[in-house]
Amino acid sequence: MSNAQFDKLAILGIGLLGSSIAHAVNAYGGADRVAVWDISSDVRERAARVLSAEVAETAEAAVRDANCVILCTPVGVFGEVAELIKDALMPGAILTDVGSVKVTAARDMAAHCPSDVYLIPGHPIAGTEKSGPEAGFASLFQGSWHILTPLKKGDEAYDDAVERLTDFWKGIGARVETMDPDRHDRVLAITSHLPHLIAYNIVSTAYDMESVEQGEVVKYSAGGFRDFTRIAASDPTMWRDVFLNNKDAVLETLGRFSEDLAALQRAIRWGDGETLMKEFSRARGIREAIIDAGLDTAEADFGRRHIDPSSDK
Repeated sequence: MSNAQFDKLAILGIGLLGSSIAHAVNAYGGADRVAVWDISSDVRERAARVLSAEVAETAEAAVRDANCVILCTPVGVFGEVAELIKDALMPGAILTDVGSVKVTAARDMAAHCPSDVYLIPGHPIAGTEKSGPEAGFASLFQGSWHILTPLKKGDEAYDDAVERLTDFWKGIGARVETMDPDRHDRVLAITSHLPHLIAYNIVSTAYDMESVEQGEVVKYSAGGFRDFTRIAASDPTMWRDVFLNNKDAVLETLGRFSEDLAALQRAIRWGDGETLMKEFSRARGIREAIIDAGLDTAEADFGRRHIDPSSDK
């Protein structure tokens, strides 16, 4: 491929993101060969049916001779996977990842990354609630942000590796920015991690109410609740590891959220409509800013499947 940044790309972990990267490379370029591996033999067998890639039986076989290796496993096992492949990594290769947490990801990978391999942590801000090799699709990263968190500055060879990785992600449609790992984790705590935690909690509360309300929570669920259930349908293993590995930033953000929620609770209790209007209007402005930035659409009921009311379903 004329726009190939790498002769061979290795993807370890074949879920939504790993399979989407493989599909994107097949559709848009970026690597001449793609090898994939997953610890689950069942996932490997399914990947062989849906991906145009070499499915390796071991992680070491997947990364051997690869110019770039992307860890797409849950962040909680990054250290174990890095240790598993360290002796098979090619000198001069790039080791990166797609984890939603960067400080601990960098720490765990760095503990086993050879000195002649360029470690460049990364995070594509893209995804759906689906998981597994069948969930991937080539256009997932089109127009989305990909954040790289380089660990070195001023090293010419390292900077060249960052540039190659940047070009790779741009080639499959992403917009790339660099950020300090600690800042990344604090930003994502509020934009991604806390919303997922709230969604899991709300759906869990509804589940507890379900037995009391005799099915009415599900039957009459409004759009807001349906959106929360979509978010809460995300891979529980991945999100368990996210919260355990970004606990300081999440707890700090959760504390601020709890204070703000308490203020709204007081406003409702005391009939303080002025405070409610002020907070609701400010939140609406954030929604408008997201639409203006091209990150969503103002279309009504976006993403929902409408059901024929005559079907009684």
